[in-house]
Amino acid sequence: MPKYVFLLWQDESKAEKPGTPGFDTEMGAYGALQQELDKAGAFKAGQPLQPSATGQVVRVRSGSTDASKGTFSSGAEQLIGYYEVECKDDADAASWAAKIPAAAKGAIEVRPVFAM
Repeated sequence: MPKYVFLLWQDESKAEKPGTPGFDTEMGAYGALQQELDKAGAFKAGQPLQPSATGQVVRVRSGSTDASKGTFSSGAEQLIGYYEVECKDDADAASWAAKIPAAAKGAIEVRPVFAM
């Protein structure tokens, strides 16, 4: 079965804060999704990411390395996590992606993995 990567994009400044009822509800929704993916045998990997300010962007140009703090994205949404999931086809992938709680607040980028 083909693998897909789901990239979760959301505005970090609008994310639910730990210790709030909204955060607990959201984590419950992620837990339910995880159980559903596990039961279907579709989950392969995935993790939430630390805030974008903790990251860095590395570029090599003409043999020179530049590492700068922050995120690659300059838009309103930041990459907050990812899933790797086995899906039957593009429609199945879109169906799984729509169940990710971040889809209601941001966007889920669905990309097929290149089989090597």
